[in-house]
Amino acid sequence: MKNNGNSSLASQTKNVLSKNNIKLKSSLGQNFLIDDNKQKQIINFANLTKKDTVLEIGPGIGTLSLELAKHAFKVICIEQDKLVADILESRIEENSINNIEIINEDALKVDFPKFNKVVSNLPYQISSPITFKLLDYSFDKAVLMYQKEFADRMLSTAGEKNYSRLSVMLAFRVNVEFLMNVPKECYMPKPKVNSTVVKLTPNYKYNLENKEDKQLFEYYAKIAKALFQHKNKKAENALINSRHEIGYNDKKELKKILEDIKTDKLTNYLSQRPVNLSPEEILELTKLLKDFILI
Repeated sequence: MKNNGNSSLASQTKNVLSKNNIKLKSSLGQNFLIDDNKQKQIINFANLTKKDTVLEIGPGIGTLSLELAKHAFKVICIEQDKLVADILESRIEENSINNIEIINEDALKVDFPKFNKVVSNLPYQISSPITFKLLDYSFDKAVLMYQKEFADRMLSTAGEKNYSRLSVMLAFRVNVEFLMNVPKECYMPKPKVNSTVVKLTPNYKYNLENKEDKQLFEYYAKIAKALFQHKNKKAENALINSRHEIGYNDKKELKKILEDIKTDKLTNYLSQRPVNLSPEEILELTKLLKDFILI
């Protein structure tokens, strides 16, 4: 993408890498955004103010971090690679920036400090676990870049091709909104796939610090996992075939329980395919079955 903005960010990135004798490996997820316009859009999507503490996971050499620092009260960067973290530290010092904190740890293992917004070009390899880890924290908004295929699953609704357990699990905790696609040409080195930026806004209808809500979520997670292991079968058969997910070993035992407790409402849910059940319907199904789920 040869525009002036893109060239300046690309040149900046090349200079930093050359100065530190670093050769990026796309196979390791080392792809840096070099399109100024896309970067500005990402920052604008976050609606940052000087009251915001931003969490950035996988900042790399700080291409986005340095810009975020201009708009936020504080930026917390979690970077696992020591060499890359040291380069980021040097760039922060060179630019006399005093509101960026670097945590040189594995983002999947470290406890996150307090933050209220997330802005990250997430490492694709940890997209799923890091997203679910984020959902254990309270925040106002997350603007995140994912591999397009993964984002498509996040954004899918019941009956659509990419509708999955991921879609269902996210729906319990957050609203997912498409923001923009980012072509692979916007990166250095160019990856094999395109990317998508989405916004996650927490749905605080359920509070996982509340014992009952937390248990309901655990039941919901088990039902969803069982259903989507056989997503094209009838829900009843999916649950029976994946009975171990909800605590059963005996196929006949679970089958009898389902027969004994059937109502018109439950029968309706159980007769549908999981791919056609909305998150709300799966939640209702969970509530109907929760007394029979063994954890």
